[in-house]
Amino acid sequence: MKITLLAIGKTDNKQLQVLIDDYTKRLGFYVSFEMEVIPDIKKAKNLSETLQKQAEGEEILKRISTADVLILLDEKGKSHTSIGFANFLQKKMNSGLKNLVFVIGGPYGFSDAVYERANGKVSLSSMTFSHQMVRLFFIEQLYRGFTILRNEPYHHK
Repeated sequence: MKITLLAIGKTDNKQLQVLIDDYTKRLGFYVSFEMEVIPDIKKAKNLSETLQKQAEGEEILKRISTADVLILLDEKGKSHTSIGFANFLQKKMNSGLKNLVFVIGGPYGFSDAVYERANGKVSLSSMTFSHQMVRLFFIEQLYRGFTILRNEPYHHK
């Protein structure tokens, strides 16, 4: 199974990017993982919230194939413990799935079209984090999930 993380806009914080790169490298020992950055929408400041979500949604949907399972990282999604998230990943792998795609939306969330296409939603927290920090938190949780599945000593109960 391949896991892809789609995110709107680049990470301009160098310290965060170093950590994101570190966990991305670590994930390579467990699963094929790729983070794809969708460029910020040009002239977004001139767009309404709805139009910005629509433009971002079109860019997200361009990158999704019909066979992909699309999971939105959304504050209204299902909350998991780290062990519960590891079990979620295991079920996806056991299902024979080829590509699992997680998406971090833009500052206003997702368009209706993206919500309609989604196969599920996962919440990392009911708190709001910067989009740059969410990338790190999510990739770390992916890494943690795989170490849990392998009974490796990274996660402590």
